[in-house]
Amino acid sequence: MVGTGILKGMVETARNFVGSYTDEARLTTVEYPEERVPLQEATRQFPFLVHDGPDAHAGLRCVACQICEKECPPQCIYIEKSKDKKPDYLGKPQFYPAIFDIDISVCMSCQICVEVCPFEAIKMDTAFELSNTDRFGGLLWHKEDLAKSNEHYHKIHPTEATAVDERLAAEKAKAEAKANAEAEAKARAAAEAKTKAAGATAPRAT
Repeated sequence: MVGTGILKGMVETARNFVGSYTDEARLTTVEYPEERVPLQEATRQFPFLVHDGPDAHAGLRCVACQICEKECPPQCIYIEKSKDKKPDYLGKPQFYPAIFDIDISVCMSCQICVEVCPFEAIKMDTAFELSNTDRFGGLLWHKEDLAKSNEHYHKIHPTEATAVDERLAAEKAKAEAKANAEAEAKARAAAEAKTKAAGATAPRAT
């Protein structure tokens, strides 16, 4: 019969149309923003600066080495180094960024800044709802906007953050052990020098 194929096609289309509303296995449309698909741990959007502890300034891991600024392909990072120093996680005095800006409108989310950072100070966030009415100033993020806690890092990238914490803790323990060994060596040397000096000044029996 002429037109049978067309009728079969229309029936199949109608069945698929109705099924897309009634078959739970086929309800794949996410009603965003009311519904959200959980983000994968490897999701990356734009960089943020990690800080340890409640104080973002005191706990900021960044030492303003400016490697990320130099390696950034679109040159969207701007850093000014501080004139003074503050202790890092090892207790060693380090410079810190007096200014740290990222132009999010230029950033290409390549993650090169993360890969070249030797201090685990900059990581990739998962936030993507960043639209605003100010396309210039609103997308130029400053240090205060970029600083987020290590707890936030653990929340969005738990596996990676745990590995980083373990490595930093091992480095800190190694540095403390080295410092203690050096202090003990200095104390021993001082005690030996004192003993020798006392022996040299002691009166000899005639």
